[in-house]
Amino acid sequence: MAGGDGLLSHDLLPGEKSPQDACGVFGVWAPGEEVAKLSYFGLYALQHRGQESAGIATSDGTKILIYKDMGLVSQVFNENALNTLVGHIAVGHARYSTTGSSSWQNAQPTLGRTASGTVALGHNGNLTNTHELLRLVHERYPALDGELSRGNTTDTAVVTALLTGDLDHTLEATAMEVLPRLRGAYCLVFMDETTLYAARDPQGVRPLVLGRLERGWVVASETAALDIVGASFVREVEPGEFIAIDENGLRSQRFAEEKRAGCVFEYVYLARPDTTIAGRGVHEARVEMGRQLAAEHPVEADLVIPTPESGTPAAIGYAQASGIPFGQGLVKNSYVGRTFIQPSQTIRQRGIKLKLNPLKEVIKGKRLIVVDDSIVRGNTQRALVSMLREAGAAEVHVRISSPPITWPCFYGIDFASRAELIATGLGVDEVRQAIGADSLGYLSEDGMIASTEQPRSELCTACFTGKYPIPLPDAHLMGKNLLERDPADAAAGSDAALGAQAGGRDPGPDAELEPVLDATTMRERAFAQSGLLPLGDPGRQE
Repeated sequence: MAGGDGLLSHDLLPGEKSPQDACGVFGVWAPGEEVAKLSYFGLYALQHRGQESAGIATSDGTKILIYKDMGLVSQVFNENALNTLVGHIAVGHARYSTTGSSSWQNAQPTLGRTASGTVALGHNGNLTNTHELLRLVHERYPALDGELSRGNTTDTAVVTALLTGDLDHTLEATAMEVLPRLRGAYCLVFMDETTLYAARDPQGVRPLVLGRLERGWVVASETAALDIVGASFVREVEPGEFIAIDENGLRSQRFAEEKRAGCVFEYVYLARPDTTIAGRGVHEARVEMGRQLAAEHPVEADLVIPTPESGTPAAIGYAQASGIPFGQGLVKNSYVGRTFIQPSQTIRQRGIKLKLNPLKEVIKGKRLIVVDDSIVRGNTQRALVSMLREAGAAEVHVRISSPPITWPCFYGIDFASRAELIATGLGVDEVRQAIGADSLGYLSEDGMIASTEQPRSELCTACFTGKYPIPLPDAHLMGKNLLERDPADAAAGSDAALGAQAGGRDPGPDAELEPVLDATTMRERAFAQSGLLPLGDPGRQE
């Protein structure tokens, strides 16, 4: 979960990239309430889902106002800014970029014209047929002057453009025509001058919930956001469902058949522990993952410690099941905030100690079990193990409450590329050597799924298995910077044009659907990308 600085737990090593979710979305329809402030606190509760930019749009029934900027929610908004956002409808968004670069032009909510007014839209997820939708935009609206023409390079801007509609269609009718055309993961919260709307993809990859206020309604990415604004949980927005809320109340339509494939990584890491997804509390699911982990990978030790804070629930479960005491062996500095000052070489060499420091009197001479939720590149774990050894740990046994991550996500999580995922090219013992641990154990896929209490058939496990529930297009038609390649060619909408790179731009790590390489090549890549040396056993200082 987010610490006091709004950063995720894996942001422990300078320059090390952690798994990031696309965004958090929030919407409210509540006459008589300060909807901008409700949205602010709702986004504050969802800050862990995106820390690059934030925005809120409001409507008083006749006009839409919008305020957005780069930075954390608390950095973007102050009392004066919120007081200018008047009205009884609001849409809020906290962004991490998985499509389009991190820039002001790509901050959300997006704004666009419709046949009868204006639309403001926030999106959580990642579309997989953006190239096809962009071609449709240029066919239908060749003279479009919306966000796409002003430099927005996100799939969200493409959806906003498609909602322009025709004069004889309401926004609601246009949405019901556009939504079935979208492929991939999407939770949309949007509004026009009079109505709040919400929609969720047929697979329900990302969470979206509906809440009730005394004088209105709330939709949000997680139940924790409902709690903070005093809304009672009503139900999930169903996969394939479209909701509209206005002065006549709430109405619901289905635009697609439900084919549920919820993201299992929400339970592992992404969602707040105080959130409930599909009826299962995330904290309890993580504690159970720890229990399962202890059963699958027992080891004699003196103390179980978590990597703060994402490893804490699983560490509690491991301690419960193993009978080994739970302890806090690491202190996380949650108040350093974001800084634009690069650390000096001396500080950079200390790396992880910018965020974590060991309690030497607790861990000295102890055999430790260190519980974390996942390993991406392995650099953070290696630095952590080294730090614990320096502090006097006798043994360091690493336990991971999920299976090895070996595939990228195309549905809204920004992992490292497949070549950078350490487990893609290395076996478990090789990863153990690379991070310097005395032993390493990953939770099995069966143990992870059992902990969620969800049917296997209703979960997406693609990042662990490579089995993608929503078909993917060719690799050249995907990528974080798909719309940032040659603008003139991209506007033409051809597959070849969209596949071409311009100006040396990288299509983004999530664009890689790499061919299956031989084991030796993948192993060499894994070591090279992680900066680790495939020689000797780093488990002991030499």
